[in-house]
Amino acid sequence: MTTETNSVLNNVKDAFAPVTEAFTKLQNMEVPEAAREFVKKQAEAAKTRAADAYAGSEKVTNVIETAVAGSVTEAAKISRNIQQALYQDAEAFFAGIDKLASAKSLSEAAQIQSDLVRARGELFVSRAKATTEYLGKLVTDGAKTAQDNFAKVYSKTA
Repeated sequence: MTTETNSVLNNVKDAFAPVTEAFTKLQNMEVPEAAREFVKKQAEAAKTRAADAYAGSEKVTNVIETAVAGSVTEAAKISRNIQQALYQDAEAFFAGIDKLASAKSLSEAAQIQSDLVRARGELFVSRAKATTEYLGKLVTDGAKTAQDNFAKVYSKTA
């Protein structure tokens, strides 16, 4: 069997010899100067574009920082409102668990669950309405501030 195994192994080696030879030649193949220069130029161009993008993003960040500087109080207010809503949601969830635990029948539990879902839906609609009104006010105020700032800049250059 050793002879047969060696024979099969040699046949496999012979069959793959052209592939092995091609890989060996491929590893030693020289890359033309034009191809290397092309890659270098493309890398340099990409580097330049990345630097330009970075500089542009810095300018945008500066504009955003300037625009947002006056809105720090609003951001804190939003954060407080979100925290309060999360706390209220947690309280409502645990109160609902207590109510469900007090149900004496399956139909009573279903009714309690239905009431809880309806109350959560009403609260969601109420919050969505308040959020929409608040965001509308922020957008209006922001547009007015931007318009005022533009007027100041325009009057200085005119």
